[in-house]
Amino acid sequence: MADSQKEREELLQKVSMFSALTKKEVGRLAAVTDERRVPSGTVLTKEGESGDEFFVVAEGMAQASIGGRKVGSIPAGSFFGEMSLLDQGPRTATVTAELPMRLVVLNAKDFGKVLAEVPAISLKIMRGLASRIRQADEDWG
Repeated sequence: MADSQKEREELLQKVSMFSALTKKEVGRLAAVTDERRVPSGTVLTKEGESGDEFFVVAEGMAQASIGGRKVGSIPAGSFFGEMSLLDQGPRTATVTAELPMRLVVLNAKDFGKVLAEVPAISLKIMRGLASRIRQADEDWG
């Protein structure tokens, strides 16, 4: 179950933007996450709507779509919503549960509190995001 602190830490450590964090820093983030279970068909994010949550898929599978067109699947171990976590801006895609899901959820308010308490986390996260952007650039050629 993701409601154990240890499992939440393990899931968050696998997230690329958190990969540079120490175990203690990941533990601090994990402590402010929640678990959410949703049935298949649940819309988790809606393209164009503002959001303030970041999701890590502990179990299940989701589908991402843009403009009503499927653009990818989000399996267990993956994450989504990082942009809205950082800027509370509009969602870039609609994400719908394809299977029943168990998610670890981090909201922007609690994330901001952790960053204020442990400022070193911010720089490490920026490095992780830069790495993800660089990889996306390489993938797009």
